[in-house]
Amino acid sequence: MLLKHYFVEKIAHSSYILAGKKSCAVIDPRRDVDLYINEARNLGVEITHILETHLHADFVSGHMDLAARTGAKIYAPKSGRCAFDHVPLSEGDTVTLEDMVLSVLETPGHTPEHIVYVVTDTSRGDSPIGVFVGDTMFVGDVGRPDLFPDIAEELAGKLYHSLHEKLLKLPDYCEVYPAHGAGSLCGRAMGAKWRTTIGYERRYNGALQIESKKAFISSLTSNMPPAPDHFSRCSDINRKGPALISSLPHLRELTPAAFKKAIADSGIIVLDTRSYDSFGSHHVPGSWHVDFGGNFPTFSGWVLPVGKEVLMVSSSYEEALQANIWLQRVGVDRVTGYLDGGMSAWAVAGFATSEINQISAEELHDMVTGSSNIVLLDVRAPAEYADNHIEGAINIPAPGLRIRHKELDKRKPTVLICSTGNRSSLGASILGQHGFSELYNVAGGMTGYSAAGYTKRCRVCENPHGSRYFSKYLDTGEDWKREE
Repeated sequence: MLLKHYFVEKIAHSSYILAGKKSCAVIDPRRDVDLYINEARNLGVEITHILETHLHADFVSGHMDLAARTGAKIYAPKSGRCAFDHVPLSEGDTVTLEDMVLSVLETPGHTPEHIVYVVTDTSRGDSPIGVFVGDTMFVGDVGRPDLFPDIAEELAGKLYHSLHEKLLKLPDYCEVYPAHGAGSLCGRAMGAKWRTTIGYERRYNGALQIESKKAFISSLTSNMPPAPDHFSRCSDINRKGPALISSLPHLRELTPAAFKKAIADSGIIVLDTRSYDSFGSHHVPGSWHVDFGGNFPTFSGWVLPVGKEVLMVSSSYEEALQANIWLQRVGVDRVTGYLDGGMSAWAVAGFATSEINQISAEELHDMVTGSSNIVLLDVRAPAEYADNHIEGAINIPAPGLRIRHKELDKRKPTVLICSTGNRSSLGASILGQHGFSELYNVAGGMTGYSAAGYTKRCRVCENPHGSRYFSKYLDTGEDWKREE
């Protein structure tokens, strides 16, 4: 038995190759599948199995591309009612790969159709050596059940059962291979390691310390981070079967004149992927800005209008190509071109630009302590805002500005702040589309503001992968483990 792990930054997705001597399985593959094909070739094995633990919400899976290119069979949860050709699996089913037996357990909770694969290497013994848990359990965390708001409490109850009556019945030495790690929004705050053991999680996983089912359900259905819009779309795409990468549009190089003509069509949007300071300097009027240096795929999938054709402005051709790969990973498939020569070529052509003022922490401090009549808009997540914010700041997370811009007075100067400057620039680009003309982005965000000594440091920013389960109880001293 050979296990290989692959990690996709930004969306923090883990996938795996489980190989024997002649054949292998790919578990929860990402959409761009060349690395699995190349790895199998290097190992001298054939990809014969494609195993899905559930209908992934935060990314488009590569099961269709991998099956088309290798002829391997796709295995997926029977209760997922997938529309593509596959082997449906339910509780008690097994999948055999040479000397390895993968036993299926149904573990609903994160999603209704979730399954896990318990691996036994029969060449060594008859006890489980590991379990591919998908998003049921993570390092230091468990899967969030609130992606289906109407049945969130029901799913949380099922998750409690899946964890305590199934996964925690496995031996302590059994290794755990999750589908996500630190940085993913499929949980509340998972650890940065890519694997763990049942025993370690039994002892140290905060969610698993909650003995009361009622308290567990309450914890997993309250104060959760916002769920991006594309999560439900990706689940449906994965159920139907994603379009093959080979069928998607290729990036066209557009001259400034051709680019300008194209974006006159209301069905086309402009996505600027450059850094927030470059975007602030000048950009194509009406552009969406998602900084490629930040969590580009998550926020692109979250905010970009569904069904629109996308043209990109990037700092280089290479960045445009990489950005397109990331967009395909979250189901943004209609990217058809980019501005050849970038904003320099646009400016030389004499076309109009817009800008957003970039201000420092010191300038912001002068504004908030002086007599400036500004609106200070904190676009971070509610948990970040609750931990620490500047007095008087209004909290509207950046994606929410697509609707909640109506709550703001566009006639007033508006200063946007996040943790570093990326999300606030996204928020500023959204407000710019709705007629806000005097916009300021705080370069360095709250990180820079605290580094300058104007406020305390944000605990969420300093320890982004720490547990969120204990925080409210540490502050209050409440006993929650046996809460009824």
